[in-house]
Amino acid sequence: MIDKEELLNNKEFYKSFKSGEDLTSFFKQMHKSAVEHMLNAELDAHLDNEKHDKTKEGDYRNGHGTKKIKSSFGESEIKVPRDRNGDFEPALVPKRHNIIEGLENVIISFYAKGMSVSDIEEQIREMYDFEVSASTMDIPVILTPHSGDTDPSLVEVQRT
Repeated sequence: MIDKEELLNNKEFYKSFKSGEDLTSFFKQMHKSAVEHMLNAELDAHLDNEKHDKTKEGDYRNGHGTKKIKSSFGESEIKVPRDRNGDFEPALVPKRHNIIEGLENVIISFYAKGMSVSDIEEQIREMYDFEVSASTMDIPVILTPHSGDTDPSLVEVQRT
């Protein structure tokens, strides 16, 4: 197993990056790989066995599908594992969703700050280099007065 502290303190590792763009590209690749490994671990837990083990029930792995996801690292195409019965519901990247939760929180934060949809679209395009449509950002939220505050303009955002 790789010692994370050793890697974080390895000067030779950092010398392998020639520019900030190289480092950003590495983070994007690492994020994609981590998401795919986490999805496979979710399927392991769903099936209650690891890859190549016999199943206890009738359900088993059934290859991978591909999906484009959007995250703070940009847009990536990932492999999403499938099960034969089709009842595997990934928690990390749910079916019919393409935005990783951290980016949703950024969008909600922009809403809470009063930004218009077109301003949010432009900000996401500039920050993460991909398009987010207005329908993608149609995330229902409830604005409630922030507990303990007397100023009615201060609100707390809750997802529904």
